[in-house]
Amino acid sequence: MKRAALLVLSTALCAAPLAYAAAAPTAAPARAAAPFKAPRNAFGQPDLSGNWTNATLTPMTRNPKYGTQLVMPPDAVKAEEAGMAKEFAEGNKPTDPNAGVQKGVDKNVRPEFAAAGGDVGGYNIGWLDPGSQVMRVHGEPRTSLLTTANGQFPPRKGGGAGGMQRYGGMGSFDSYETRSLGERCIMGFGRNAGPPMFPNGFYNNNYQIIQTPDYVAIDVEMVHDLRVIRLNSTHRTDGVRPWMGDSIGHWEGDTLVVETTNIPEKMNFAGSWKNLKVTERFTRVGPGRLLYQFTVDDPDTWDKPWGGEYEFGALKGQLYEYACHEGNYALPGMLGGARRAEQEAAAAAAKPAPVAPAPTAPAKGTKGGAH
Repeated sequence: MKRAALLVLSTALCAAPLAYAAAAPTAAPARAAAPFKAPRNAFGQPDLSGNWTNATLTPMTRNPKYGTQLVMPPDAVKAEEAGMAKEFAEGNKPTDPNAGVQKGVDKNVRPEFAAAGGDVGGYNIGWLDPGSQVMRVHGEPRTSLLTTANGQFPPRKGGGAGGMQRYGGMGSFDSYETRSLGERCIMGFGRNAGPPMFPNGFYNNNYQIIQTPDYVAIDVEMVHDLRVIRLNSTHRTDGVRPWMGDSIGHWEGDTLVVETTNIPEKMNFAGSWKNLKVTERFTRVGPGRLLYQFTVDDPDTWDKPWGGEYEFGALKGQLYEYACHEGNYALPGMLGGARRAEQEAAAAAAKPAPVAPAPTAPAKGTKGGAH
């Protein structure tokens, strides 16, 4: 299925806020708003198409201070969003051209922001788009995207620790194949493409959904990944594990249900991949809101299935392709630097060891020593 053909089938989403029924001009009580009904596209499917974003201040896992609170208290919501507004205001102030090199981004309180702009060549906040609001699901501000009791990854069978696991990259410069998928521009960092799909906390958390009678395609800006979901099909049985796994979907009323298996090891989720099954549900819940729910199931890793949820918001603007390879100077630079270091070490090892001069005998008739 060609990308051009998919793009022709895309339709724009209305970015207007949810509309509520107005009260009648008489003394009669106001009527409750009718439940939202997803519009249908030309194929009779619920219309999920358009440009979306999942940028948010809400983290994947919950700050332990909230304990089992899934819903964030109003005062905490106000503080989180006001703090981000202040960060952007500070970060967007003009920079003094005579200030010289500044180590780190002192005004950024979020650790990922400080890491992004830490050294020469790093990003300042003008390049970042992490979201400015706490995630709302059904209008409730959430403390985490995971919906486990404590908002954390559940423990593994056998007592293993939960949490995200990375595959390779750190400290190894033997080959491009040992570097991370994000550095190689194969997959975006932060699981933007998934499944399950998450915002990365930095930028380009943008998606375009395109529908046809037999496929649903999700164009992921980070890093120009095209995820193709086959409708009313069956999983492949040839043992091939494509990037983003093997996704098949079907409609349950207004909800698109997607089941993904055959996920490759380098795209493991919390260490699970071989027998991992991810089930996702996409449901339009408002003119500019798309509910995303996921469940992960691996009986070899966890005692029972678990998951999370959030809502995509309508993206104000178009989706542009992320030019990853075109600006990827760091990868050849790191590998080239490592080869140069190896050559210098080998050259130093090949040089003959310096020979210490033989001691000279004292002149005849002297007893040696200084005179």
